[in-house]
Amino acid sequence: MERAHAIFDPIAEEHLGLPGIDIGPMFGTEGLRVRGKVYGFVEHEGGLIVKVSSDRADELVARGEAARMVMRGREMREWVTVRPDAGAERWRALLSDARAFVSSITP
Repeated sequence: MERAHAIFDPIAEEHLGLPGIDIGPMFGTEGLRVRGKVYGFVEHEGGLIVKVSSDRADELVARGEAARMVMRGREMREWVTVRPDAGAERWRALLSDARAFVSSITP
């Protein structure tokens, strides 16, 4: 978890400087939100979870870059988990993708 926050926290600071971005509660942790809708957070096991389009999620899973987030035994269509060993630049890119996606579907 410490390693994950060492990657996530500086990226989150960058996002917090953007209009409409804040941090709020999500699944017992805190996540980045755009206009109140969460788009990325660090899970309890230390991975990054982001919300992307279902097509983008399919692509990331197919390439082995991410795994579907599973909640109550059900795979989430638009949520994927990325391990910390993907690195800061990959997390940065995925958080930007997630922000853009959630912003596009949030009034």
